[in-house]
Amino acid sequence: MRLLLMSDTHLPKRAKKLPEPLLEEIPRADVVVHAGDWVDTDTLDLLESRSRRLLAVYGNNDGPALRARLPEVARAELGGLRFGVVHETGPAQGREKRCAERFPDLDVLVFGHSHIPWDTTAPTGLRLLNPGSPTDRRRQPHCTYMTAVADDGRLSEVALHRLPPR
Repeated sequence: MRLLLMSDTHLPKRAKKLPEPLLEEIPRADVVVHAGDWVDTDTLDLLESRSRRLLAVYGNNDGPALRARLPEVARAELGGLRFGVVHETGPAQGREKRCAERFPDLDVLVFGHSHIPWDTTAPTGLRLLNPGSPTDRRRQPHCTYMTAVADDGRLSEVALHRLPPR
């Protein structure tokens, strides 16, 4: 099962549209995961219409229209793994311990908010992934997104993709 992970698209404030390389990945993915801060409903509509399956949450910058359509936390079994998606996980220091305590029933947690790519594993085995942002690099050298494969209870081929400058 091929996964496309993104977060913090912030459209149309940070960019007018999603980058073309990211849009080209959507039909290749079995599941598209978005960890919040959409800002506009047009991007949600776009991903719902183009994705085979969308697993998504709202973020702190998402208003009532998005919050009415999306949960704060989403969960799904994908490729034999228990996935969770949430926007905010708090400060980087202590993140693994804090998330492992909050989500003891998950194998993988996808999150956003910081725009900083993250890939670590808690001592409990919980894998934490933040794909960064495809539209707002903030203090990072590149805008980013992630892809991965979930199959037979294993997560593999986790890759962070850098997007070309706009």
